Amino acid sequence: MPESSAAAGSGRAAPGTPAPVTPFPAVGTSVPGSVGTSLQILRSLDSGPRGLVEAHAEERLARFGENVLPAWRPVPWPRRFVRSLRDPFTSVLLCLGLVSAVVSAWGTACVILALVAVSCLLRSTEEHRADRSTAALRELVATTATVVRRSSADAPSREREVPVADLVPGDVIRLGPGDLVPADVQVLRADGLTVHQSALTGESAPVAKHPLDAPDPGLAGAGPFAQPQLCFQGSSVTSGSGTAVITATGGATRFAAAHDGRARQRGGSAFDRSVQGISWTLIRFMLLTPPLVLMANAALRGRGLETLPFAVAVAVGLTPEMLPVIVTTALARGAARLARTSGVIVKRLPALHDLGAVDVLCLDKTGTLTEDRPVVEAAVDGSDLPDPGVLRWAALSALWTLQLAELPAPDALDEAVLDAAEDAELLGASAYEGVAVLPFDPVRRVATAVLRRPGRLGVHTLVTKGAVEAVLERCALDGDEREPLLALAARKAESGLRLLAVARADRPARHGAYSPADERGLTFVGLVALRDVPAPSAADALDVLARRGVTVKVLTGDHPGTAARACEDLGLRTDAAGGYSEVVTAELVDTLSDAELARVADRATVFARCTPEHKARIVSALRAAGHTTGFLGDGVNDLPALHAADVGICPRNAVDVAREAADVVLAEKDLTAIDRAVLAGRHSSGNIATYLRITLSSNLGNVIAMLTAGLMLPFLPMLPAQVLVQNLCFDAAQLAFAFDRPGASALRRPAVLRSRDFLRFITGFGLLNAAADLATFGVLALALHNAAGTDGEAAFHAGWFTENLLTQALVMVLLRTGRSAAERRAGGPLRAAAAGLAAVGVLLPLTPLGPLLGMSALPPLYYLLLGSVLGLYAVGLTAARRRYERRR
Repeated sequence: MPESSAAAGSGRAAPGTPAPVTPFPAVGTSVPGSVGTSLQILRSLDSGPRGLVEAHAEERLARFGENVLPAWRPVPWPRRFVRSLRDPFTSVLLCLGLVSAVVSAWGTACVILALVAVSCLLRSTEEHRADRSTAALRELVATTATVVRRSSADAPSREREVPVADLVPGDVIRLGPGDLVPADVQVLRADGLTVHQSALTGESAPVAKHPLDAPDPGLAGAGPFAQPQLCFQGSSVTSGSGTAVITATGGATRFAAAHDGRARQRGGSAFDRSVQGISWTLIRFMLLTPPLVLMANAALRGRGLETLPFAVAVAVGLTPEMLPVIVTTALARGAARLARTSGVIVKRLPALHDLGAVDVLCLDKTGTLTEDRPVVEAAVDGSDLPDPGVLRWAALSALWTLQLAELPAPDALDEAVLDAAEDAELLGASAYEGVAVLPFDPVRRVATAVLRRPGRLGVHTLVTKGAVEAVLERCALDGDEREPLLALAARKAESGLRLLAVARADRPARHGAYSPADERGLTFVGLVALRDVPAPSAADALDVLARRGVTVKVLTGDHPGTAARACEDLGLRTDAAGGYSEVVTAELVDTLSDAELARVADRATVFARCTPEHKARIVSALRAAGHTTGFLGDGVNDLPALHAADVGICPRNAVDVAREAADVVLAEKDLTAIDRAVLAGRHSSGNIATYLRITLSSNLGNVIAMLTAGLMLPFLPMLPAQVLVQNLCFDAAQLAFAFDRPGASALRRPAVLRSRDFLRFITGFGLLNAAADLATFGVLALALHNAAGTDGEAAFHAGWFTENLLTQALVMVLLRTGRSAAERRAGGPLRAAAAGLAAVGVLLPLTPLGPLLGMSALPPLYYLLLGSVLGLYAVGLTAARRRYERRR
C-alpha cells in the first residue's frame, strides 16, 4: 500500500489565468487534485489538453518563480566558528578564561583562550569540509521536460523540450519510460503508465497510474500517494507513457515540503545529552571551589582576596581544559579515517559519537536487508503441489512478452521467472513460437502471450499471467472453485511471498489482432511464488551488529508477511528461545499511547505498513525509552524519522533532501558500512571516555589535596604559575588520548558518556589520588624537616610538582580500563606521553627554570620515599581498576 506523505501540501486550486482579480495559489500550496477529475483540474488551472500559451506561461513563471527546490546555502565558515562556542565544555572554558583575565591571571587566561580557539577551529574546519563533500553529491531532480505549448491562442500546439526550471502550473507535459517526474502532476492520459515512487513512499514496486475521468468517492479518504491520477516530483516512470498537467512546482511540491524548517527541528542527540550531564556536574564543582577556597583561607589563615588567583587556578585545575580539543580531534580523526577508508561522510562531528552510542538501528527492508530482486520460490498447481509445468508456461509467457512487446526495460518478475526456468532447463528444448502479445496493463493487471505450439496446426495457445484475482476472473471457474484458490494465494501472501497466477487456453488460429476480450474462459494452471533476495552481506552484518549490542528494528511500508519473511530468511531473531518477533502493523501503532508504543517498540522487531509519521513516532518512542537510535533511510518519506533519530544515516544515492537531513552519508546502502561507522564512533568515544575518567579523577584528587594542604600549611601549596605550568604539561600529554587505541571491550558495546557513571568513577579514584598526594605531605615533612623559610617553601613546591606529574603519568597508563595485560603493556602515543610527563616532573625543578618558577632541588631521600609512595599508589590503582571492571 502506498504511504502517506510526511509533509502533505494543502491549499486552494489555482483559479485561472494570472489576472489581477484572480490570484494563484501561494507558494507552499498545491492544487487539491486528490478528488478532482482531469477536466476539473484543467479548468481550475485555466489550461487544456493543448497546453498553455507561451505568454501565459511566461506570466506564471514570473509569478510563481522557477521550478527549483529551495536553495541550499552552506553555513559560512566564520559562522560555524562562532557557533562552536555553544558547546557546553567550550563555554565553561571561555568563562574560566575571562574570569582568569579579570583577576589578572594572564598566563592562565591566555592558555585557556588559546585552547578554546583551537577547539573551535578544529570543529568548524571539519564540519565545513564535510559540508563541501555532501554539496558535491547534490544532484538535479531533472534537467529538461517535454512540454506542450502554443505560440498563441489560435495556434496549434507543439511539443518541445524546455528546462525543468521553466515549468509552471497548468503546463501539459509528456511522460515516457525512464523520465523523472519534474513536478507534481495529474495524469490526463496513460498507456500502461507505471511510476516508481520509492523515494517518496519507500514502496519497492512500481505503482500504476491512470486518469480519473469521473469522481471516485472511494478515493476521498485515501492518502495522496494512493491516488492513481497523481504523480509527484521525485518519482520516475518505469513503463508506459502518459500526458499530465502540472499542478504544483518549486516550493509547492511535496518533494520540496521536506525543506520546511520545522521538519528540521530535532531534540538533543545522545552526545548533547551526555555533554550537558557532565558539563553541569563540572560547573557545580567549579562554582563551588573558589568560594570554598576563599572562605577557608579567610577563616583559618586570615588571608583575603590575595588568594583569589589561587582559587581560580584550583577551579581551572579541576576543569579538563583539553576536553574540547580532545573531543574534536578524536571525532575529526575518526571522521577522516571513515571518509578515507570507507567513503563515509560524517557531516556533524558529534554524530560520530552518537554512532558509537547507538543501541537501536532502525531501517527499511528494501535495498538494505534485501536486494529488491525477486527469485522464484516455488511453482505449484491449484492443490498446492509442486508442478514444473506451471513455471514452464509462465516462462514461455515472459520470454515472448519480452521479445515481442518491445518494453523499455525488462520486468523484474519476468526476469526472475526466466532465470528459474533456465536453471531448471525447462526452456532448452522449447519449439514454441510467439505470435502476438498483450503487454501488462496496470488496469488489467495481466499480460498475455499468444504462442504457436509444435504439432498443433491451426491452434494458438494464450498464456496469461498476472495478479491472482485478475487471472482468476478470466478463468472458467465458479465460486466454489475460485474460493479455495484465493484462500491458497492469501496464505502464501501472508507468508511473505509475491504471487503470479498462470492460466492458458487454446483458440483457433487466426490472422487478426488479439485483444483483452480474448482473455476469457481460461484454464487455471497454477501459481508461481517469488520472494525477495536477501542482500549478500545482510545476514553476517546483522549478526555482527547483534554481537556489538545493536538491536535492529525494521520499519517498512511493505506487507507484514513480506517483512516477516525477509527477517526470517536472514535469521533476525528477538528472543533467547529463537522465535521470530511478532509483526506490529501501523493500525496497531495508531491505537497506542506514546508510553505504550515505547514498551511495544522495545520488544518488537518488525513494523509493517508504516507511513513516514509512523516511522518518526516509533523512533521517538525508542528514544523516549532511553535508547540511542540510528535511522537508515534514503527517501523523502524517511525525512521525519531521520530528524527524529539521534543520528540520521543515508546512502550516497539517496534523494537530495535526505542527504541534507542526514548526519552521516554512506558510500552505499549496506549494513557492513554502518558496522564500520559504528566501530569508528566507538573508537572515538572510547578515547574521549578514557580521557574524561582519567583527567577528572586525577584533577579531583589534586583539588582535594590542594584544598587540604592550603588549610594545613602557612603558605600556598602551589603558586599560580606552578599550577599553570603543571596544567600545561598535563594538557600536552593528554592530547595523546585522541590518538590512543581503545581496548577491545570499548568496541563490544555502545559507548555512552553517562554522568552518573563518571561521577562514581572520578569520586572513587579521585579520593585514591588525593590519598597519594596527602601521603606525599608526610614524605616532604620527613625529607625537608631541616629546611625552613623560603627554601622550605620552594622545596615543598618542587616536591609536590614532581609528585603530581608522576601520579598523573601513572594514572594515564594504569587507568586505561577494558584492556588485557598485553594491551596495557603495548607501546603507543599514550605511554610515550606519560613517559614524557614523568620526565618533566622529575627534571624541571633541577633546570634553571625551577628557581624562576619558585622551585628548588630536592634531596635524594625524597625521591626514595616518593618511589615507595608511588609504588603503593600503583598497587592501589591496579586493585581498584580490576574491581571496577568486575563490577561493570
